[in-house]
Amino acid sequence: MLYNSDRAETKTIWRTAELMVTAARTAPKASGRDHLYAAIADGEEKRALADEMRRLGSLWNQSFIVRDGEHVEFAECIVLLGATDGPLLLANCGYCGFSDCGACMRAKGRCAHNTIDLGIAIGSAVSVAADHRVDNRVLYSAGKAALHMGLLPPEVRIAVGIPLSATSKNVFFDRGSEDHEAMLRRVMAQRDAGSPVGTKKEGSGSTGMDAEAVLYKK
Repeated sequence: MLYNSDRAETKTIWRTAELMVTAARTAPKASGRDHLYAAIADGEEKRALADEMRRLGSLWNQSFIVRDGEHVEFAECIVLLGATDGPLLLANCGYCGFSDCGACMRAKGRCAHNTIDLGIAIGSAVSVAADHRVDNRVLYSAGKAALHMGLLPPEVRIAVGIPLSATSKNVFFDRGSEDHEAMLRRVMAQRDAGSPVGTKKEGSGSTGMDAEAVLYKK
């Protein structure tokens, strides 16, 4: 039996995504309290996220969000990491900019430690992607759009997205090259033709997961 490398590459991306959310979960948390939200999306959810990013980018006149939306559509899947709000009630902290946790909560502020924990989790997750040579980039724009469209639970107040891909050029960084533009043109052609983008059907490199839409979350 001879397997095309696409099959192995797709499996590697998905396995890496699973390891990334695990690494994020086990990353250190302030006072040992877990306020992390983690999910993996592909299929319809990923395409809807890409569409929302393009919509918001146009609405807000921020072209980088539109560009990031194209990259999310190209990606095989996207890891979503966020933080719920949970003040740690530490005396004499004030890292949030308020006098104490009570003042922060009354003003509906955000606990700085939750955000710090999210940053540590992101670093842990992308280190896994780097170890497995899977192309990725941390996108504020993807997290913002996910929150805006209600893809994430309402208690998640800050989030980022990390799209994953394995190609000869890192589409998330090698911007402006001919290869990069060719890949994006292919993605747009597939989308316009109504073909799935960023997913593979069973028998053509599928991981055995639901090829139409997958959203793992906790």
